[in-house]
Amino acid sequence: MSAILFDNVKTAKMVTNRIVVLFSGGKDSIVTLDLCTRYFDRIYLVFMYLVPGLSFHKAMFKWVQAKYGLETIQLPHFMLSEWFRYGTLRTPDFDVPIVKTVEVYNYIREQTQCYWIAGGERIADSIVRRAMMKKSGLIDSNRGRIYPVGMWKKKEIMKYIKNKRLKISPEARILGHSFRSLMPGEMYLLKKYYPADYEKIQEWFPFVETSTKQYEFFHEHKN
Repeated sequence: MSAILFDNVKTAKMVTNRIVVLFSGGKDSIVTLDLCTRYFDRIYLVFMYLVPGLSFHKAMFKWVQAKYGLETIQLPHFMLSEWFRYGTLRTPDFDVPIVKTVEVYNYIREQTQCYWIAGGERIADSIVRRAMMKKSGLIDSNRGRIYPVGMWKKKEIMKYIKNKRLKISPEARILGHSFRSLMPGEMYLLKKYYPADYEKIQEWFPFVETSTKQYEFFHEHKN
């Protein structure tokens, strides 16, 4: 693996010795976490949930605590404010205020007293992300963001995971990524492989079965 891939995080180490890591349990985020534990003296691990208390998340937190000795700070994801307000697979509640991303980041900084926040975003993810990182750089002092795997490709991420014997969150092995939406395919797979967790999701989003049924309908007709 090319040594140049580590230049970004090594440079960030010269800027700060304390870092917040936004963690989802997916492949990019576990590599980001592992890199940060190797280069920074103090790590604050933050996980933003869509539904709290899911079994695969609990398994992930247990593994992270055992490997790195880190407790996970759990917060509601900022997307929930829009989902609750506008009724994403639930009844709308217009009393719920919209929470902006920057407000969540400011809250995290206030709680940890740490300015710098690292995430698993990569330039290869999308055109939008490429443009953002090209403009800001991989160490963005204005926004207090660091992107340790910003220049990595997927094959390099997967090789690092294999070489370091890292684990991704259990549901990511089923979904291909960490749990991040209520889309039909994702809900169908969670219902199939994690029925108890699906029931918890349904408690928060009572109409989620319509999403699952949509996948089943089109999947059956496609076949």
